[in-house]
Amino acid sequence: MYQNFISLGGFEFIATLANTLILYLLFKKFLFKPVKAMMDKRQSEVAGAFIEADEAKLKAKQLESEYVQKLSEAKGEAAQIVRDASKRGENRYEEIVTQAKNEADRLKNKATSDIEQEKKKAVNEIKDEISDIAMMIASKVIQKDINKDDHQRLINDFIDNVGDTSWQN
Repeated sequence: MYQNFISLGGFEFIATLANTLILYLLFKKFLFKPVKAMMDKRQSEVAGAFIEADEAKLKAKQLESEYVQKLSEAKGEAAQIVRDASKRGENRYEEIVTQAKNEADRLKNKATSDIEQEKKKAVNEIKDEISDIAMMIASKVIQKDINKDDHQRLINDFIDNVGDTSWQN
């Protein structure tokens, strides 16, 4: 068989060469072009997939930076809310303490006023009792003539009666 190929004559060689050339052109038209087109299409799809992957990666990085920024802002807002709530709590505490002090002062003033009124009332009652006793003594003095011993006895009775009603300033 190899001898046949080598021993071909000029015409057979040209016919074989023409057949090979025709076969090559047919392969090129019907096989190589579709295969090359399919490979180019596949290559462009792969390149597109890489481009999409790069875009997705870039978008993911952008989203990540946005989320980090939003998280940072949220943490800042949360810290501000805590500071505001703490400040409101301190203000409310001061308000309550001030109200309590004012109420305590009011109660103290009222108690002082009540004590003063009771003191005046007690002093007035004592004055009334002393007046009554003085009137009693005066009426007894008028009713009888008193001598020195009676006078001393009336003073002692007065002191004893005053001593029975104890009071403090």
